Amino acid sequence: MLRRAFRGLLLAASAGVLSIVVHVPAHAGPTPPPGPQTDPLPRHLVPELATPPAKAGGTAWGWVIGGDQGADKIWVLDARRRDWTPDTRAVKWSWSPTAEDGFGDVLAGWGAVSDVRIRRAGHRTYVLAGDSWGYIGAVEFPSGKRLWAVDAGRPNNVHAAELLPNGNIAAAASTGGWVRVYAASQGPAATTYTEFKLKGGHGVLWDPRREVLWAIGDDHLVELKVGGTADAPTLSEVRRVALPTQGGHDLAPVYADRGRLWITTNYGVYQFDKRRGTFETDYRYASTVNLPIVKAVGDNPFTRQVLLTRPKKGCATTWCTDTAEFFGRTSWNATRTLTGAQFYKARWFVPRYQ
Repeated sequence: MLRRAFRGLLLAASAGVLSIVVHVPAHAGPTPPPGPQTDPLPRHLVPELATPPAKAGGTAWGWVIGGDQGADKIWVLDARRRDWTPDTRAVKWSWSPTAEDGFGDVLAGWGAVSDVRIRRAGHRTYVLAGDSWGYIGAVEFPSGKRLWAVDAGRPNNVHAAELLPNGNIAAAASTGGWVRVYAASQGPAATTYTEFKLKGGHGVLWDPRREVLWAIGDDHLVELKVGGTADAPTLSEVRRVALPTQGGHDLAPVYADRGRLWITTNYGVYQFDKRRGTFETDYRYASTVNLPIVKAVGDNPFTRQVLLTRPKKGCATTWCTDTAEFFGRTSWNATRTLTGAQFYKARWFVPRYQ
């Protein structure tokens, strides 16, 4: 029943049932956001900057959610529309916090969205976001109503946020070098948290089958047990595995195989076998997906098409792109571009943890 509910949400999304159509503002040009640098590319990897086709093509199905550091917005875009820039029908939703909507206490932490994702709790859908300037929060979709938010501070360089089953929220920060669980269940501005040190914290993912929190850093993938109580959570290490190559970036579920996780580093895209503790490159479409400097990756649970983002030559920073790339069967190799956008990560609009 749960799977049917999730499928219904995605099908409704693709059909435009929940759509809020807004006009895409013209981007004045690739101006990098001020403040903390989300993820500067090491100099020796600059030649790896992507040069995807200038003209959109191929088939893609489903909605995509991404944080645009240039426009300071979260976009939800329909991948069926081949050119996201002039086609306002491609934009299904956009959001950014405002003081009028009750986010005045965290606005200083908004300015360089690093990660966004969709989660369900009860009968509601939430957008989770982490921002390099310090914002960590969850808002209801599509109303934008605040569930919880906090400003963790610019020096930490927040990279990801995840909703836990009890309503608390996990987050990772690269410069801060930590994974935290905030007692978000205790109120919309609750600030209590527990912290686990992880060099270069980049991603967090709840695993409902194993009931653990996965986290990725510069050099390791760690499996964490969330303990304590909702108002006083704790974190303890269960397992630590060295990454196959340096510079961990993304951590995501492999929807085609619940026993695996997507892992990206500076040098490749892998699937981690949870049981064996190994990193594999034998997955479907690996010949086109296994690329360096990929910042986000994920497969569509219904079409198996893979979506990824990687820094693009000519973008405002060495960690951004205005193009989402899709890989699958020949006709399902596609690109979609929102000209002038500065996406660090983009994901399928799918609420499932695995």
